[in-house]
Amino acid sequence: MSVENVINEAWEKRDQINPASDQYLKDTINQVIDDLDSGKSRVAEKINGEWITHQHLKKAIMLSFRLYPMENLNGPYSSWYDKAHLLKGKTAGWTKEDHEKAGFRMVPNSPVRKGSFVGKNAVLMPCYVNIGAYIDEGTMIDTFARAGSCSQIGKNCHISAGSGVGGVLEPAQALPTIIEDNVFLGAMSEVVEGVIVGEGSVLSMGMYIGQSTKIVNRSTGEITFGKIPPYSVVVPGSLPDKNSSTAPSLYCAVIIKQVDEKTRSKTSINDLLRE
Repeated sequence: MSVENVINEAWEKRDQINPASDQYLKDTINQVIDDLDSGKSRVAEKINGEWITHQHLKKAIMLSFRLYPMENLNGPYSSWYDKAHLLKGKTAGWTKEDHEKAGFRMVPNSPVRKGSFVGKNAVLMPCYVNIGAYIDEGTMIDTFARAGSCSQIGKNCHISAGSGVGGVLEPAQALPTIIEDNVFLGAMSEVVEGVIVGEGSVLSMGMYIGQSTKIVNRSTGEITFGKIPPYSVVVPGSLPDKNSSTAPSLYCAVIIKQVDEKTRSKTSINDLLRE
């Protein structure tokens, strides 16, 4: 049976999966997590211009929580209690040579879970990277920023301090939150619920975008949901109640301009955000 078939079959009887389950299933799930960890596979990828979720990989992650018991790990200043296969993290026991081979910089106090991938020349400040996340080459995950489970973050992005890229592990068919290449996500922002931020976009600090957030193009008045178009410059805004002058306005994300790739590459972030 293919890996996908093994996982899908186990998923249909997931209530019966436990630490005593078949070793072949354990080996298959372990292989999935190893492949996610190495970047050989990823939970979602762009195929023919559309983002596609590989559901069986998400299912394998969720099944792994049923296969492995909770364990304790003691450290010099604390102890931790987590699922046994994830407790020690991605880089536990790595030597200098292992870090050099992986090719990314990782400063102290940056928990990165097993089953997540970090590309070469990425920089991890004190941050958190959850299982299934994919962080491509040259990206910085800044101080106290978070890459949630299965989130997909492209090349040469800057996920600024205190920001979060939300995890979407369930349901299996749902797209994870996706940040495409060359995106700047401003400090203290949150992008969640499978929202896609298009390539080259710049999001001001303090942006909060989920599937229900209205995304307003100021030039056209068009309102959309769930996706920031490529090379958009986005700031927080508000929409008044059309039916009442006294009702409170509601938060929205405002696309104040869209630039081409050349302008984006040659213009500073601050200049793009200035009006």
